[in-house]
Amino acid sequence: MLSDPQTSPSATPVPDEEIEAAVDQVAADAQDDIHPLFHGAPQSTEFRKLRKRIVRQTREAIEQYGMVERGARWLVCLSGGKDSYTLLAVLHELQWRGLLPVDLLACNLDQGQPGFPATVLPEFLQKMGVPHRVEYQDTYSIVVDKIPQGRTFCALCSRLRRGNLYRVAREEGCSAVVLGHHRDDILETFFMNLFHGGRLATMPPKLLNEEGDLFVYRPLAHVAEVDCEKFARAMNYPIIPCDLCGSQDGLQRQQVKQILDQWETNAPGRRQVMFRALMNARPSHLLDPKLFDFAGLTRRDQNDSGEQIDVAPPQLR
Repeated sequence: MLSDPQTSPSATPVPDEEIEAAVDQVAADAQDDIHPLFHGAPQSTEFRKLRKRIVRQTREAIEQYGMVERGARWLVCLSGGKDSYTLLAVLHELQWRGLLPVDLLACNLDQGQPGFPATVLPEFLQKMGVPHRVEYQDTYSIVVDKIPQGRTFCALCSRLRRGNLYRVAREEGCSAVVLGHHRDDILETFFMNLFHGGRLATMPPKLLNEEGDLFVYRPLAHVAEVDCEKFARAMNYPIIPCDLCGSQDGLQRQQVKQILDQWETNAPGRRQVMFRALMNARPSHLLDPKLFDFAGLTRRDQNDSGEQIDVAPPQLR
């Protein structure tokens, strides 16, 4: 007589964690075919968790900030750094899963920097079968000519780069320029504005350009820099360093990064706590009268009948 599998002592229930791990393994084995960008992806549990976390956080940002216009076309900016490679890969995974119903066009702006390996990105994108456009504009010469020796290039370089990317986006019929800035970029920018600009501001995850015809998206807004680093290195993408700005000493951003690194070392998780603060602003507990009507604030009082009434603050004469 066969024993009932539900009552047999040998039929031990499989824990939910093991089932989930098995499903993840099957999915991971199949995901190599998602896109050539993922061919050769490590099969370790650590990498699968990393990949899942980045995809989840990117999807959260896209949904939370309303980035998707069905049928739109995005210009995905690719510099050759770890962040832009991560951005390109995760957007293609979301597209493959049916969670990102937009057309993706990768774009690299070759700014004419001496020694820049101009063939690396075109060959990589061609090999991966990624639709792309490589645009050459010698902004390097302009920056070097306009910025005095010893001053940083970042501000002017960024403006020139952004202007060219807007132009390319319009020429290609794109509605959005998509950048690879991550959580740590956003935090560093906040502290740079706080320390040096005297304002509470940072890179928003979604921005409308001054002309009002293009969105700027940052889908990696919730993703940690260290995760981008681990992902791009594990995938062995051909990372190109920025020798124009990155080679200059004394940059304000590097100073802020060092401060944040020290805080994170002293109190692990501090970066994420500070990032959550950017999503939890309380205008009534700041000092900007343009955000909160302090002058019009009223208190509650009682009249002679015991009824609650609003009492306006006295006006200065």
